[in-house]
Amino acid sequence: MRLLPCILCATLFLLSGCATWYQRNAAFQQAVSMGNFEHAEKILHKDKKQSRDKNKILYFLNLGYIHFMMGQIEESNKAFETAEQLTEEQRRNVLLETTALISNPETRPYRPEDFEVIMINVYKAMNYLQMDNMEDALVEARKINIRLQQLNDKYPDHKNRYQQDAFAHLLMGLIYDASGNTNDAFIAYRNAYNIYQSDYAKNFGLTAPEQLKQDLLRTAHKLGFANELARYENEFHRKFIPKTSSDKEDLVMFWLNGFGPVKTEWGVTFTKIDKGVGGIVFQNQELGLAFPFFWGNGYTNSDRNSLADVNIVRVVFPKYQERPLQFTQGIVKYNNASYPLQIAEDINQIAFKTLNDRMLRELSTSLLRVAVKQGIKQMASRKNEWLGFAVDIANALTEKADTRNWQTLPYLISYARIPLNRSENQIEMTISGPRVKTIKEQITIPATNDGTHFFVYTTL
Repeated sequence: MRLLPCILCATLFLLSGCATWYQRNAAFQQAVSMGNFEHAEKILHKDKKQSRDKNKILYFLNLGYIHFMMGQIEESNKAFETAEQLTEEQRRNVLLETTALISNPETRPYRPEDFEVIMINVYKAMNYLQMDNMEDALVEARKINIRLQQLNDKYPDHKNRYQQDAFAHLLMGLIYDASGNTNDAFIAYRNAYNIYQSDYAKNFGLTAPEQLKQDLLRTAHKLGFANELARYENEFHRKFIPKTSSDKEDLVMFWLNGFGPVKTEWGVTFTKIDKGVGGIVFQNQELGLAFPFFWGNGYTNSDRNSLADVNIVRVVFPKYQERPLQFTQGIVKYNNASYPLQIAEDINQIAFKTLNDRMLRELSTSLLRVAVKQGIKQMASRKNEWLGFAVDIANALTEKADTRNWQTLPYLISYARIPLNRSENQIEMTISGPRVKTIKEQITIPATNDGTHFFVYTTL
């Protein structure tokens, strides 16, 4: 009877350990979703362990976001800079990788998804733009493409759909444009357009925004690129009409809308097929997946013996769960004209597709980890029934997906270019959705002599 309390305790511990990262940080997420950023910051600072342990990258990502939302731009960039340095310093730790192999991936420091790494530079660029610091904003935009190239170099087969970022090139174009560098702006706009029409249209269902097409035509005309202008006029089915007024300045408004997805977990069941001396295959016919393993120098006799009695293996893996948008349309109104905010980056789609690509690359490693653990349980059971039970409980406690992710990222990034008078201006922001009340907000845009003003609007 002494075993029963142990079983109950183990079961309760198992259930508590199944909570996802989102559930474990519910208080912080609730404060953010309610717009109570001061309280969210207190929650972050209260959990000092996170700033030092395996989750410290997520800590600084969230801290950077909180300062961003509170308008504390310098503090925001300082936190994002720390997060960026931590991602660059990450090296493959053999001890931690071994621990992850026999337990679960949450035992190692969090490795941001590729798009999360890129979003660090996006936020830093937007911070600099709001400070009218075009030079440093441009540095961050350029970093995006360098970092993407570095990230994709990790994949020898390049089986990764997120290889180029159209929004990064669009952002560079906007910054060059605002700085008066029309030639580089045209090149950046052209690069962005090409990526939208190829990679983004195919992989993420997103084509080039209409405003990008307009800026392509405008910069081609300004540079006297007659052939390029004619080509794009023909491709866009429109004639470019230059503006004559010179007493205007532009407002470029970014709309960060909603929240990106959160990670939960799902399981895939595989059946083992013996392929004779030297190898086995785990396959799932429903999903059309098959992973062969051939015994060589990398596997021990213990591994081979432990797998002898294993026929079915279930592997858990992280998956994204969408957080649907409340607001689906944003319009800026000024001087009796309406300017719809156009989608430039669909972080939700990028997240789903990049995680799916990573799953296919890493599934074989996860499969072998679980198979070996199950094999060890089988061997223990042959020696002692209770020992086998204990190993089974340990396997259940440690076999879980890594559900950590940067959960304060937006669902979508949209933008619009609005021509304003060279004075203080009042614009009206209208956001709406099929299941929520329409919100109208008056926003004051101060006068600027630089010709272009950048503004970031966020809906949670």
